[in-house]
Amino acid sequence: MPAPRRVTNADFRDRDGGIIDQGLLIYFGAPYSFTGEDVLELQGHGGPAVMQSLLTRCLELGARLARPGEFTQRAYLNDKIDLAQAEAVADLIDATTAAAARSAVRSLSGEFSQAVHSLVGQVTDLRILIEATLDFPEEEIDFIRDTDAAQRLKCFRADLAGLLRRSRQGSILRSGMHAVLVGVPNVGKSSLLNSLSGLDRAIVTEVPGTTRDTLREAIEIDGIPLHIIDTAGLRDSNDQVERMGIERAWLEIEKADVVLHVVDSRTGLVCLDDSISARLPKGVERLIIENKCDIAHLDPTRFVAGDHVHVRLSAKSGEGVDLLRTELKRVSGWSGSGEDVILARERHIHALVCADERAVLAEELLGQLELCAEELRLAQGALAEITGEFSADDLLGRIFSSFCIGK
Repeated sequence: MPAPRRVTNADFRDRDGGIIDQGLLIYFGAPYSFTGEDVLELQGHGGPAVMQSLLTRCLELGARLARPGEFTQRAYLNDKIDLAQAEAVADLIDATTAAAARSAVRSLSGEFSQAVHSLVGQVTDLRILIEATLDFPEEEIDFIRDTDAAQRLKCFRADLAGLLRRSRQGSILRSGMHAVLVGVPNVGKSSLLNSLSGLDRAIVTEVPGTTRDTLREAIEIDGIPLHIIDTAGLRDSNDQVERMGIERAWLEIEKADVVLHVVDSRTGLVCLDDSISARLPKGVERLIIENKCDIAHLDPTRFVAGDHVHVRLSAKSGEGVDLLRTELKRVSGWSGSGEDVILARERHIHALVCADERAVLAEELLGQLELCAEELRLAQGALAEITGEFSADDLLGRIFSSFCIGK
């Protein structure tokens, strides 16, 4: 057995004794490993052929391929990390921006978990005081006054609101925002995609209907992942291929976080744009992008007309495109540098919202201690789900199966 936590130079041999590679061997004895179990790590020189040969030999000797997320799941089950930290491993692997990666590292180090534990501690203290009051009613203690329960609950809700705000910001950082370019043909949607991405991603011609399918480009605006989707010009068409592209465009529009309705600044909104507007999903923010301002001899600007923000720009020259970038940041709700955000998942936000709803009810029921105690218990349970102190087995299965690799 090699000495634990020491690097050993070793020959990796095949079944016939031939050398596959000369590499490094490191043994981590339990509990001093990522998973808390005995772990043997082999480091080769790399290269697909060599690594495949080494992997094949390991499988011949009785090893098996790790299931998605298995190493991280074992670390969680052996109390090396909690559930929020386990999810941070996947978030770090999947991070598409430097800001998202830094946020994932902070969660992996326990920053998010510590904030949740602090909230659990606050609500636990309140529950202890209430239970004590219920157990010893003969003491005639004015619970609300003597323990300052109302102020404690107020502080708890304020801290919870702060964590929820950071988590919602992190949700944007984690999954990004989907912006869909729509409009009639030949208004410059593809040119705008190219301008925002800084690449000649889409074919641009003067011929209406050049774009016949959806094009996607992932970009970053001050650390925020943004998915730009260019769509076919929306119009009536007898061309079967173009009609299919238009159908796909409407499917993308249904999933949009923000719609960028591109028009020609020389004409503004035309009749066909009105019919497009009528079909757009309710509740999704719509920005009117008045393109080709250079041809119209108009200055780039941002203004509000009616219920919508208008951004006048030139996708071709780049004038005013920064105004659009700033507007997209506003729509996303992004604020600050991102250094204090939590790279939260939907289940985290749901749990925090649930805890806040229970805390509101607890505040309203302070005069009825039994009911107040029950609401606080439910709030504590919702928070405990985040770190995995209380988690259903099916939830664990969904979380770890989402890992794309064995890690």
